[in-house]
Amino acid sequence: GVVEACLLHMLKRRAAGFLRSDKVAALFTKVGKTCAIAGDVCKKVQELQQQVESRKNQPNGQEPLKRQGSTTSKTPVLTPQAIKHIWVRTALIEKVLDKIVQYIVDNCSKYYEKEALLADPVCGPILASLLVGPCALEYTKLKTADHYWTDPSADELVQRHRIHGAHGRQDSPSKRPALGIRKRHSSGSTSEDRFAASAREYVESLHQNSRTHLLYGKNNVLVQPKDDLEAIPGYLSLHQSADSLTLKWTPNQLMNGTLGDSE
Repeated sequence: GVVEACLLHMLKRRAAGFLRSDKVAALFTKVGKTCAIAGDVCKKVQELQQQVESRKNQPNGQEPLKRQGSTTSKTPVLTPQAIKHIWVRTALIEKVLDKIVQYIVDNCSKYYEKEALLADPVCGPILASLLVGPCALEYTKLKTADHYWTDPSADELVQRHRIHGAHGRQDSPSKRPALGIRKRHSSGSTSEDRFAASAREYVESLHQNSRTHLLYGKNNVLVQPKDDLEAIPGYLSLHQSADSLTLKWTPNQLMNGTLGDSE
Protein backbone atom coordinates (compact mmCIF):
# COMPACT_ATOMS: atom_id res chain seq x y z
CA GLY A 1 0.00 0.00 0.00
CA VAL A 2 2.83 2.42 0.79
CA VAL A 3 4.59 1.61 -2.48
CA GLU A 4 1.37 2.21 -4.38
CA ALA A 5 0.95 5.59 -2.69
CA CYS A 6 4.45 6.54 -3.85
CA LEU A 7 3.75 5.33 -7.39
CA LEU A 8 0.51 7.31 -7.58
CA HIS A 9 1.93 10.58 -6.22
CA MET A 10 1.38 13.25 -8.88
CA LEU A 11 1.04 10.72 -11.68
CA LYS A 12 0.22 12.33 -15.03
CA ARG A 13 -3.35 11.85 -16.18
CA ARG A 14 -2.20 10.42 -19.47
CA ALA A 15 -0.09 7.80 -17.68
CA ALA A 16 -2.88 6.98 -15.22
CA GLY A 17 -5.43 6.50 -17.97
CA PHE A 18 -8.40 8.77 -18.46
CA LEU A 19 -11.13 6.18 -17.93
CA ARG A 20 -9.38 3.54 -15.82
CA SER A 21 -10.24 3.39 -12.14
CA ASP A 22 -7.18 1.24 -11.35
CA LYS A 23 -4.38 3.72 -11.93
CA VAL A 24 -1.65 1.34 -10.76
CA ALA A 25 -2.76 -1.16 -13.41
CA ALA A 26 -2.68 1.58 -16.04
CA LEU A 27 0.84 2.59 -14.98
CA PHE A 28 2.19 -0.98 -15.06
CA THR A 29 0.53 -1.60 -18.42
CA LYS A 30 2.04 1.53 -19.93
CA VAL A 31 5.50 0.83 -18.50
CA GLY A 32 5.24 -2.78 -19.70
CA LYS A 33 5.16 -1.61 -23.33
CA THR A 34 8.77 -0.40 -23.12
CA CYS A 35 10.10 -2.39 -20.15
CA ALA A 36 10.29 -6.16 -20.67
CA ILE A 37 10.36 -6.92 -16.93
CA ALA A 38 7.17 -4.94 -16.33
CA GLY A 39 5.62 -6.65 -19.37
CA ASP A 40 6.22 -10.06 -17.78
CA VAL A 41 4.59 -8.88 -14.56
CA CYS A 42 1.56 -7.69 -16.55
CA LYS A 43 1.17 -11.16 -18.09
CA LYS A 44 1.41 -12.86 -14.69
CA VAL A 45 -1.13 -10.48 -13.15
CA GLN A 46 -3.56 -11.07 -16.01
CA GLU A 47 -3.22 -14.84 -15.52
CA LEU A 48 -3.85 -14.49 -11.79
CA GLN A 49 -6.90 -12.32 -12.40
CA GLN A 50 -8.29 -14.86 -14.88
CA GLN A 51 -7.76 -17.67 -12.36
CA VAL A 52 -9.53 -15.66 -9.65
CA GLU A 53 -12.46 -14.96 -11.99
CA SER A 54 -12.72 -18.62 -12.98
CA ARG A 55 -12.74 -19.59 -9.32
CA LYS A 56 -15.61 -17.16 -8.67
CA ASN A 57 -17.60 -18.65 -11.55
CA GLN A 58 -17.23 -22.21 -10.24
CA PRO A 59 -20.31 -23.43 -8.28
CA ASN A 60 -19.62 -23.58 -4.54
CA GLY A 61 -15.99 -22.70 -5.19
CA GLN A 62 -15.19 -26.11 -6.72
CA GLU A 63 -11.94 -26.57 -8.59
CA PRO A 64 -12.19 -27.32 -12.32
CA LEU A 65 -11.47 -30.92 -13.27
CA LYS A 66 -7.93 -31.63 -14.40
CA ARG A 67 -6.37 -34.54 -16.15
CA GLN A 68 -4.56 -37.13 -14.10
CA GLY A 69 -0.87 -36.39 -13.87
CA SER A 70 -1.40 -32.78 -14.83
CA THR A 71 1.42 -30.55 -13.61
CA THR A 72 -0.64 -27.38 -13.59
CA SER A 73 -0.51 -25.65 -10.24
CA LYS A 74 -3.53 -25.21 -8.04
CA THR A 75 -5.44 -21.98 -8.44
CA PRO A 76 -4.07 -19.58 -5.81
CA VAL A 77 -6.42 -18.36 -3.11
CA LEU A 78 -5.95 -14.59 -2.92
CA THR A 79 -7.39 -12.50 -0.11
CA PRO A 80 -9.25 -9.25 -0.94
CA GLN A 81 -6.20 -7.33 0.32
CA ALA A 82 -3.91 -9.27 -2.01
CA ILE A 83 -6.23 -8.65 -4.98
CA LYS A 84 -6.34 -4.95 -4.12
CA HIS A 85 -2.53 -4.67 -4.34
CA ILE A 86 -2.03 -7.46 -6.89
CA TRP A 87 0.27 -5.46 -9.18
CA VAL A 88 2.82 -4.39 -6.59
CA ARG A 89 2.44 -7.70 -4.77
CA THR A 90 3.17 -9.77 -7.88
CA ALA A 91 6.21 -7.65 -8.78
CA LEU A 92 7.46 -8.04 -5.20
CA ILE A 93 7.05 -11.82 -5.13
CA GLU A 94 8.72 -12.07 -8.55
CA LYS A 95 11.64 -10.02 -7.09
CA VAL A 96 11.50 -7.35 -9.82
CA LEU A 97 9.68 -4.51 -8.06
CA ASP A 98 12.93 -2.65 -7.41
CA LYS A 99 13.94 -2.91 -11.08
CA ILE A 100 10.54 -1.65 -12.26
CA VAL A 101 10.61 1.31 -9.86
CA GLN A 102 14.18 2.10 -10.94
CA TYR A 103 13.07 2.07 -14.59
CA ILE A 104 10.19 4.42 -13.74
CA VAL A 105 12.60 6.74 -11.89
CA ASP A 106 14.97 6.78 -14.86
CA ASN A 107 12.07 7.68 -17.18
CA CYS A 108 10.02 9.74 -14.72
CA SER A 109 9.40 12.61 -17.16
CA LYS A 110 7.09 10.35 -19.19
CA TYR A 111 4.84 9.46 -16.29
CA TYR A 112 5.06 12.11 -13.55
CA GLU A 113 4.81 15.81 -12.89
CA LYS A 114 7.96 17.69 -11.90
CA GLU A 115 6.97 17.84 -8.21
CA ALA A 116 6.27 14.10 -7.93
CA LEU A 117 8.08 11.93 -5.41
CA LEU A 118 9.57 9.62 -8.04
CA ALA A 119 10.67 12.61 -10.12
CA ASP A 120 12.74 13.93 -7.21
CA PRO A 121 16.47 13.36 -7.91
CA VAL A 122 17.03 12.15 -4.34
CA CYS A 123 13.77 10.55 -3.15
CA GLY A 124 13.16 8.58 -6.35
CA PRO A 125 16.44 6.63 -6.34
CA ILE A 126 16.17 6.14 -2.57
CA LEU A 127 12.77 4.46 -2.97
CA ALA A 128 14.16 2.12 -5.63
CA SER A 129 17.13 1.30 -3.38
CA LEU A 130 14.91 0.58 -0.38
CA LEU A 131 12.99 -2.02 -2.40
CA VAL A 132 16.12 -4.08 -3.13
CA GLY A 133 15.96 -5.69 0.32
CA PRO A 134 12.29 -6.80 0.21
CA CYS A 135 12.77 -8.12 -3.32
CA ALA A 136 15.59 -10.38 -2.12
CA LEU A 137 13.29 -12.30 0.24
CA GLU A 138 11.47 -15.55 -0.48
CA TYR A 139 7.75 -15.07 0.23
CA THR A 140 6.99 -18.76 0.63
CA LYS A 141 5.00 -18.40 3.85
CA LEU A 142 3.15 -15.19 4.59
CA LYS A 143 1.76 -14.28 8.00
CA THR A 144 -1.95 -14.77 8.43
CA ALA A 145 -4.39 -12.46 10.18
CA ASP A 146 -4.24 -14.60 13.34
CA HIS A 147 -0.44 -14.97 13.51
CA TYR A 148 -0.34 -13.32 16.95
CA TRP A 149 -2.23 -16.24 18.40
CA THR A 150 0.42 -18.69 17.20
CA ASP A 151 3.10 -17.10 19.38
CA PRO A 152 4.25 -19.00 22.49
CA SER A 153 1.99 -18.63 25.51
CA ALA A 154 3.02 -16.76 28.63
CA ASP A 155 3.35 -20.03 30.58
CA GLU A 156 5.79 -21.39 28.02
CA LEU A 157 7.83 -18.18 28.09
CA VAL A 158 8.07 -18.25 31.91
CA GLN A 159 9.10 -21.90 31.77
CA ARG A 160 11.82 -21.13 29.21
CA HIS A 161 13.07 -18.27 31.40
CA ARG A 162 13.30 -20.49 34.47
CA ILE A 163 15.04 -23.31 32.60
CA HIS A 164 17.54 -20.84 31.16
CA GLY A 165 18.13 -19.31 34.61
CA ALA A 166 18.78 -22.74 36.13
CA HIS A 167 21.84 -23.27 33.90
CA GLY A 168 23.45 -20.07 35.16
CA ARG A 169 23.43 -21.19 38.83
CA GLN A 170 25.49 -24.20 39.98
CA ASP A 171 23.65 -24.55 43.29
CA SER A 172 20.25 -24.81 41.65
CA PRO A 173 18.18 -27.92 42.48
CA SER A 174 17.10 -30.38 39.84
CA LYS A 175 13.59 -28.97 39.68
CA ARG A 176 12.86 -25.61 38.07
CA PRO A 177 13.67 -22.75 40.45
CA ALA A 178 10.91 -20.33 41.36
CA LEU A 179 11.34 -16.59 41.18
CA GLY A 180 13.10 -15.53 44.38
CA ILE A 181 10.54 -13.04 45.68
CA ARG A 182 10.13 -12.45 49.40
CA LYS A 183 6.59 -13.16 50.48
CA ARG A 184 5.26 -10.48 52.78
CA HIS A 185 1.75 -11.91 52.97
CA SER A 186 0.60 -15.25 54.30
CA SER A 187 2.79 -18.22 53.45
CA GLY A 188 -0.08 -20.13 51.87
CA SER A 189 -0.56 -21.13 48.25
CA THR A 190 -2.59 -17.98 47.56
CA SER A 191 0.53 -15.84 47.88
CA GLU A 192 2.50 -18.13 45.60
CA ASP A 193 -0.26 -18.09 43.00
CA ARG A 194 -0.38 -14.30 43.14
CA PHE A 195 3.33 -13.94 42.48
CA ALA A 196 3.29 -16.60 39.78
CA ALA A 197 0.37 -14.85 38.09
CA SER A 198 2.15 -11.49 38.22
CA ALA A 199 5.27 -13.03 36.70
CA ARG A 200 3.28 -14.63 33.90
CA GLU A 201 1.43 -11.38 33.24
CA TYR A 202 4.67 -9.40 33.03
CA VAL A 203 6.40 -11.84 30.69
CA GLU A 204 3.28 -11.91 28.53
CA SER A 205 3.28 -8.12 28.39
CA LEU A 206 6.90 -8.13 27.27
CA HIS A 207 6.02 -10.46 24.44
CA GLN A 208 4.11 -9.26 21.37
CA ASN A 209 0.57 -10.49 21.82
CA SER A 210 -2.98 -9.74 20.74
CA ARG A 211 -3.71 -7.26 23.57
CA THR A 212 -0.52 -5.23 24.02
CA HIS A 213 2.36 -4.27 21.75
CA LEU A 214 5.89 -3.73 23.06
CA LEU A 215 6.96 -0.40 21.56
CA TYR A 216 10.31 0.06 23.30
CA GLY A 217 12.54 -1.77 25.76
CA LYS A 218 15.89 -0.92 27.35
CA ASN A 219 17.92 -2.76 29.95
CA ASN A 220 20.04 -1.38 32.81
CA VAL A 221 17.90 1.73 33.35
CA LEU A 222 18.76 3.11 36.81
CA VAL A 223 15.93 3.97 39.21
CA GLN A 224 16.40 5.39 42.73
CA PRO A 225 13.42 4.36 44.92
CA LYS A 226 14.45 6.55 47.89
CA ASP A 227 16.96 9.31 48.53
CA ASP A 228 19.04 7.19 50.91
CA LEU A 229 19.18 4.15 48.60
CA GLU A 230 21.48 3.46 45.68
CA ALA A 231 20.09 3.47 42.17
CA ILE A 232 18.90 0.04 41.02
CA PRO A 233 19.37 -1.17 37.41
CA GLY A 234 16.29 -2.63 35.76
CA TYR A 235 14.37 -3.21 32.55
CA LEU A 236 12.26 -0.32 31.22
CA SER A 237 9.53 -1.04 28.68
CA LEU A 238 6.77 0.91 26.94
CA HIS A 239 3.58 -0.93 25.96
CA GLN A 240 0.61 0.09 23.83
CA SER A 241 -2.90 -1.27 24.26
CA ALA A 242 -6.13 -0.31 22.55
CA ASP A 243 -6.77 2.71 24.77
CA SER A 244 -3.59 3.53 26.69
CA LEU A 245 0.20 3.56 26.95
CA THR A 246 1.87 1.82 29.90
CA LEU A 247 5.40 2.38 31.19
CA LYS A 248 6.90 -0.49 33.22
CA TRP A 249 10.15 -0.97 35.09
CA THR A 250 11.37 -4.16 36.78
CA PRO A 251 14.68 -4.68 38.66
CA ASN A 252 17.23 -6.86 36.90
CA GLN A 253 17.34 -9.14 39.96
CA LEU A 254 13.63 -9.88 39.62
CA MET A 255 13.97 -10.42 35.88
CA ASN A 256 16.78 -12.93 36.50
CA GLY A 257 15.00 -14.66 39.39
CA THR A 258 17.87 -14.02 41.81
CA LEU A 259 16.32 -11.52 44.21
CA GLY A 260 17.35 -13.58 47.24
CA ASP A 261 16.97 -11.93 50.65
CA SER A 262 17.16 -8.33 49.44
CA GLU A 263 14.17 -6.09 50.03
